[in-house]
Amino acid sequence: MSDHLSALPGHAPRGIWGAVMLAVGLDGNIDWNATRETVARLCALGVHGVYSNGTACEFHCQTETEFDRLSEMVAEVAGAAEIPFQIGISQSNPRVARERLKRVAGLTPSAVQFTLPDWWPPSDEEVLRFVSGLAEAAPDTPLVLYNPPHAKRRLSLEAIAALSTAVPSLVGTKLPGGDASWYADMRRELPGFSVFVPGHTLATGYADGAHGSYSNVACLSPTGALQWWAQIRAGEQAAVEMQARIQAFLADHVLPFRARYGVSDAALDKAMAAAGGWSSIGPRLLWPYSSVPDEDIPPLATAVRAAFPGWF
Repeated sequence: MSDHLSALPGHAPRGIWGAVMLAVGLDGNIDWNATRETVARLCALGVHGVYSNGTACEFHCQTETEFDRLSEMVAEVAGAAEIPFQIGISQSNPRVARERLKRVAGLTPSAVQFTLPDWWPPSDEEVLRFVSGLAEAAPDTPLVLYNPPHAKRRLSLEAIAALSTAVPSLVGTKLPGGDASWYADMRRELPGFSVFVPGHTLATGYADGAHGSYSNVACLSPTGALQWWAQIRAGEQAAVEMQARIQAFLADHVLPFRARYGVSDAALDKAMAAAGGWSSIGPRLLWPYSSVPDEDIPPLATAVRAAFPGWF
């Protein structure tokens, strides 16, 4: 194990984590049986952990009843498989996020993910009050900050370091990464703190000190993401070459859907999962969001198998 992974506390996340995604039926409702099968399949494929209610899980569209049912399902299925799991509690309303945390703490997730309140960008004082309030609501539950590029309040590495000092149960963060200078600052500011970066940048990110990914590559193929992780951990040049191939595939075959149909990142993730064929997930999103049309999935499936035959 590399030095920067072994320096993490035992409870801090690392490795390849797979996103729980919702199977949505023709009626627009969640297909709970198919969603359960998808979670079980993700666990069986051997990812290092699973997480619900990230962007790919459409946390922003769930009712509280759906949130509770999904959280309980993930805890049950991942617990039976002995796979670590995280539950996202993100909500635009910080009071609702805190109540979600109180409800899921009893499911004993390995951590909960949260975003900062985003209807009105919080000040430094309000950020600290919010994160401290989460820690007080569930003192035994580790916290992971999800601070994506489109967040209304983006925290600097220095701010995250100060926050982790003030709130010791904050053990990790999911960030978009950066250049060599950014990673140098990350290593200086956040020693022993888990930093996850986008799946398609993981080879160079890991070499510069990142600890894993809530992986969009695993949306396409959990098996492929794990094979690539093994190359990354071994320090093989092939891992960097694979990163270039992955980024070229996304640029040529996946990102054009955004321009063509005006769809969200969640739609791209679900289209990749549908094309990967490792579960019963289709491309459909919850109302009112648009998805990649069904007819685009078979050509995408053909393209990914041609690009990465060893993943399938």
